[in-house]
Amino acid sequence: MNLVISTSLNPDSNSRLMALKAFELLNKIEKTEFVDLREYPLPICDGDSAYAEPNVPVLTDKIKTAKLILLAVPIYNYSYSAAAKNLVELTGQAWNEKTVGFLCAAGGKNSYMSIMALANNLMLDFRCIINPRFVYADGSSFKNDALYDAEIENRIEGLVNTSVVLAKSTEKVANLKVE
Repeated sequence: MNLVISTSLNPDSNSRLMALKAFELLNKIEKTEFVDLREYPLPICDGDSAYAEPNVPVLTDKIKTAKLILLAVPIYNYSYSAAAKNLVELTGQAWNEKTVGFLCAAGGKNSYMSIMALANNLMLDFRCIINPRFVYADGSSFKNDALYDAEIENRIEGLVNTSVVLAKSTEKVANLKVE
């Protein structure tokens, strides 16, 4: 099972549009579930009682059983969204050894490196394999509440295809026995 997670809480989210395109493509290749964080209200991680909130174990289980996760993230103030960070904080160890790809939407062109803090966190804390083919789009790629950029659509397809290959390769390596 694969997951595409839209982390934006904005009803007019551009990153969600990218997530829906990725879901459409990935679901044609392998069984994939779409998760919209707007449908799973989460408490702010407090390191204590927040983990007992009803949606936390539901999302933790979804992440834990996925082999590949594409994370659609809005970029605000030169950083990935607080909702995305909160999701990772609340679901923690469920991210162990996943293949992860990113779809990022921002208002301008200058924040393209901002997802690296989250990528580093996932790599170092949870040993995730990060697809370096992340997709970054600014506001000019969207028009009338739709993705309106053929190059970005092609990059999403490349992210999906590369992520599938990485996930399968990672699974094969994990099953190797050292003699």
